[in-house]
Amino acid sequence: MRKQLIILAAVAMAFASVNASAATQATGTNTVSPTLVVNVTVEKAVSLTLATGTQCTINAGGGGDYNVNLGTVDALAITAPTCGSSFAPTTPGTTNAAYYTDYKVTPIFTSQAVSTNTITAYVSSNFAKANLSIVQANAAPATVAALTAMSTNVAAQTNVATNAASGTAITRYVGVSVAPTNGAALTGADSATITYTLTVI
Repeated sequence: MRKQLIILAAVAMAFASVNASAATQATGTNTVSPTLVVNVTVEKAVSLTLATGTQCTINAGGGGDYNVNLGTVDALAITAPTCGSSFAPTTPGTTNAAYYTDYKVTPIFTSQAVSTNTITAYVSSNFAKANLSIVQANAAPATVAALTAMSTNVAAQTNVATNAASGTAITRYVGVSVAPTNGAALTGADSATITYTLTVI
């Protein structure tokens, strides 16, 4: 009889242990401990944003995700920059003038397998006027020659940064080169579009 009581008591204790760990209600006590399992599926994510540096304002929209207005330009750099800076041509009437501004680009990438990355850019829609082209620099240009032509080829884009730190803004420079070309339809308003790509590899 005693042996049966011991077995029954052990079984009761086992059931009590199971119920205590999973119960949502209980009597004869002042505490209860239900459990909740939280399920998620994590996805990797990327973001690349452009912002104003110390010169021309980078605005949202305007035909693209962002836009910047360098104002009135000319091939002799006589016109003072509306914002940003300019370089007169090395040989007036022969070589190009340039107008440019600094800006900030911020890559953010999360839950990636690696942190190695590249930021590239190319002119995806060029100026209609033959005397205009997009130029760029990855460091503050000291001369007009330091502003080099940005690629117009999606398959061979211009490097903007390599292995940038996630969440850290990088200062870069972009502008327009104005050639001393003469001919029809070379004056008036115009625009070009640059497409940037962040790739975590």
